[in-house]
This record gives sequence, C-alpha cells and structure tokens, in this order.
Amino acid sequence: MTSRGLLNRRAALRAAALAAVAVPVAGTASACTGYDDSPDPLLPLLARARADAAAARGLARSSPEAENLASQVATVRSAQADALGREVDRLNRPRPDRTNAPGTTVADLDALRQRLADARQQAAALVPGLPAYRAGLVGAVAAGCAGAQQLDPALGAGQPGPLGRVSTGQLEEPAVEALQGALAAEHAAVWVYGLVSAFLPDAFGKGLDAGAEAHRDRRSACERVLTAAGAEPRGPEPAYLPPQPVTDETSAATLVVTAETDAARAWHGVLERTEDTGLRELATQALVGSATRCTSWRLEAGLEPAAIALPGRG
Repeated sequence: MTSRGLLNRRAALRAAALAAVAVPVAGTASACTGYDDSPDPLLPLLARARADAAAARGLARSSPEAENLASQVATVRSAQADALGREVDRLNRPRPDRTNAPGTTVADLDALRQRLADARQQAAALVPGLPAYRAGLVGAVAAGCAGAQQLDPALGAGQPGPLGRVSTGQLEEPAVEALQGALAAEHAAVWVYGLVSAFLPDAFGKGLDAGAEAHRDRRSACERVLTAAGAEPRGPEPAYLPPQPVTDETSAATLVVTAETDAARAWHGVLERTEDTGLRELATQALVGSATRCTSWRLEAGLEPAAIALPGRG
C-alpha cells in the first residue's frame, strides 16, 4: 500500500471514529434540553420543615412545660427536613432566591399544633402529582406530622375517621401487587387486634374497637379497589405468628405497634408503585391512620421515640 493510500485509510478511520463519538454526544445534548429548570416543588415543604424544627427547638428552650413535647416535634421535623433536603439535593434543580416559609418561632404548643396540621396538609396535597418515589417520601412526611400530633391532645391528637371512597383507573401490575401486600397487612392487623384484646384491660376496649374497625375499613377498601381492577383479593392466613410471645400488657401493645408499622410500610409501598391519583389518596389516608395509631401504641408500650418521623420508610 502506498503512503498516500495509508493516509487516506487513516483519514477514513478517524472520520468514522469521530462520527461514532458524535452520536452519544448529540444524544446527551438532546436529553439535556428536556431538563426541568423550574424550582423543585419540594422546596416549600423543606423550608417549612426546617422552620418548624427551629420553632420547636426554640419553644423547648423557652417553655419548661412544653419542653418534652416540643423537643419530640423538633426531632421529627428535623429528620423530615434532612430526608427532604437529600432528595432536593439529588435532583439539583434551580433554587429561587427566597422560598416562602413560616417564621422560626412559636408562642406555645397550640401554635406548634397548627404548624404540624399545616405541614401535614401541605405534604398530602403534593402527593398526587409527584413521581412515585417522591410520593412515598412526601406521604411519609404527612403521616409523620400526623403521628407527632398524636403525642398529646395539645398537639391535636385524634384518630382519623373512615377512609373516603376513591375512584381508581386501570392499575398496573406493580400497583396491584403492592395493594395485595397492603391487604395482607390489613388482614394481619385485624387478627392482631383480636388477639391482644385477651391481654389488655377493659380500659383499652375503646381503642381496640376503633383500631380493629379502622383496619376492617382499610381491608374492605383494598378488596373493592382490587376487584374493580380485575384482580382477586387474597384472603387472610388462618393465623399469624407474633415475633415475640404475647404474655402481658406490654408485649400486647408491642405487637400492635408491629402490626401498625407493617401496615404503614405496606401502604408506603403502594404510594411508591402507582401513578393512579385515587389509589395514592387512599394510600395516604391509610398511612396517616397507621402513623397516628402507631404513636398511641408506642406510648403505651414505652417505646422511644414515640413518634416516627417518616412512617413506612426503612
């Protein structure tokens, strides 16, 4: 081969190599044009969590009678702010110079109660429009605020009512399987409430009845949605094996905590596996319900922390 031919061949090879490299580069540039440069919708939620944590810490320092409850709220909201901050940093979208957030002081527990109620509502309202992973995170924030309220009547303690009826569309297989998992957790919770009634005094009767009824309500909701989706709802097991023997009040309350924790985890899983807004609404309601009951039973069992910052996660 002549030197001219060799040069021509090398030129052709260089041209081919450059053409091959240009394809992914062009594809990357095209992909970059789809980058969302709007502010992250979680930023207001993050700003509120940080402000609430600071306000609760300030109240704990300034008011001895509010110190215990305010400190617990500060712990919850700080953990939520950390989780939201990590997610915001992960996407690294542009941030506005200022984000509206409440102030960093509160006068008393009643003001802190209102802050928790507002944060819970703000988070729940965001859930329907978020990507699935973020829906799980933000649903857990809403539930964590509800769980913190359950620490004391001064913070707005109170169990939510029956689930609202929702309409769902065609469900994908991952959503159906997640809902079957939630149904299994509800079957188990109903069984647990029946079991522990033999070990708890009459003073627990109202709470046991309300808890069992709430889980029967959620069980029925699962069955309705699954049937509407064309799936056969799975039935309960004949019995369930507690992680530890139930022998007294403390072990009974601890088992209920386990059942509520499992239910919260299952409903959080539903949030992470569906885009259906109706099913997300149902899952958020159920997650909030388990979070509030879990706080009550953790208090009874003497477990710390009594309020879980992000129910259903981990």
